[in-house]
Amino acid sequence: MSNYHEPVMLKEVLDFVPKEADKPLLLLDLTFGGGGHSRAILQNMPPQAVLWGFDQDSDAARQAKQITDPRFHFFQANFRFFGQFIEAQTQKGVDFILADLGVSSHQFDTPERGFSFRFPQEPLDMRMNRQAPLTAADILNTYGAEELQRVLGWYGEVKNARTLAKAIVAARSVRPLQKVADLNAVIEKHAPRQKAHQYFAKVYQALRIEVNDEMGALREMLEQAATYLNPGGRMVVISYHSLEDRLVKNFFATGSFRGEEPPRDLYGNVLTPLQPITRKALIPTDEEIARNPRARSAKLRVAGRIR
Repeated sequence: MSNYHEPVMLKEVLDFVPKEADKPLLLLDLTFGGGGHSRAILQNMPPQAVLWGFDQDSDAARQAKQITDPRFHFFQANFRFFGQFIEAQTQKGVDFILADLGVSSHQFDTPERGFSFRFPQEPLDMRMNRQAPLTAADILNTYGAEELQRVLGWYGEVKNARTLAKAIVAARSVRPLQKVADLNAVIEKHAPRQKAHQYFAKVYQALRIEVNDEMGALREMLEQAATYLNPGGRMVVISYHSLEDRLVKNFFATGSFRGEEPPRDLYGNVLTPLQPITRKALIPTDEEIARNPRARSAKLRVAGRIR
């Protein structure tokens, strides 16, 4: 287990790792993070299998260098681009895909990354790829009130998004919002007393999603998964908020992100790129939540390509 980040729902993930030992397999961990899932997969996959890890975070890339298993290969890239690596490196498809969509504990707990409201003197950054041009401070200081309302309302489900957006615009007219403390001072005036912690978390979640274009990347990744997954292959996705989970659920069930009625053949059979393997989302056990409270909102869904 990695001290960098405790892998969420590890047992459930390993239940879907392919066990066929009679052929070479290609497995993908699209969200390497601290490598907890990857290390366990390497211990449980067949000897002929190969595991590719992906992560855009330079801290994760340093963690990946600690894995010396020759069956493991790491690519520092956003998972929205994994199809390009498949095309460039191999002529075959993929047999297993894991995508854990959560932010790692390391990212939350590293003050200078700006992901958490707990470190008031740190910059408002929130970039998973620290080479990317857009930061949370850029959004807060340049987006108009309507754009900020969209981000807060849609990605954070902040109920008074319009009021908070206007307050942010007013605050930055006096002084740019550069540090976590600057944003916290605005949020404090509009957060409900009884659920202030949740309110702060929603605002920071919304900004993080916008900074990293997480929903756009998720859509592109799922579409590529439907293209490259081999017949009999399995895809496991762990999501942490309703927007992510809804996209994954809809795509697995209907092949669309809005959940439209899927196409059918002449016999009424559903024609979708992938088909759900788990009828409902799996959730962490009480024991895991007690051990790792950050797992409490996790939902795991599995889909596959029928042989």
